[in-house]
Amino acid sequence: MSIAYTAMMIAREAHKNQVRKYTGNPYTDHLAEVAGIVATVTNRDALNAECLIATAWLHDVMEDCGIGAAELTAMLYDEHKHGIGETEQVVRGVMFLSDLESGNRATRKRLSCERLAKAPRWVQTIKYADLISNTSSIVEHDPDFAKVYLREKRELLKVMTKGDKRLREIAWGLCGPETKEETYEH
Repeated sequence: MSIAYTAMMIAREAHKNQVRKYTGNPYTDHLAEVAGIVATVTNRDALNAECLIATAWLHDVMEDCGIGAAELTAMLYDEHKHGIGETEQVVRGVMFLSDLESGNRATRKRLSCERLAKAPRWVQTIKYADLISNTSSIVEHDPDFAKVYLREKRELLKVMTKGDKRLREIAWGLCGPETKEETYEH
């Protein structure tokens, strides 16, 4: 069994009772979309495509389901006998993608930007796919919050420069241009 398939099954079980905030669709629809977007660009990353897709499926299990690194390692390695190298790579990626910082929103988002700026190319590629998946729903269903969200994502995209250029371009297109106020803040 591939690590991507195992990751999909772990994610489906972990998120089985969760729904998307605005649509009520199963949360796993978002995970499938992110994994699908990532699958379209896997041939450009040095990382094993299976690990990239597995990480995309699992990118929210720590932050949304409370699954820790040791537990996720056990789920991937001990129970399913995936190689320790693959397992460690996926868990490392999920940790990079997990917003576990504390503090007020501004502090959390600043720390998230710092963490993701240091992330390897393949992790940033997954984050671009996550942003692509989330943006249209937020813009459509919550225009007031979208103003804050889009500003935060533009700040994130400024520091996440190593991922797949095609997905980064799509993400920038969805986030729109900076406002005059944002330009003057720097």
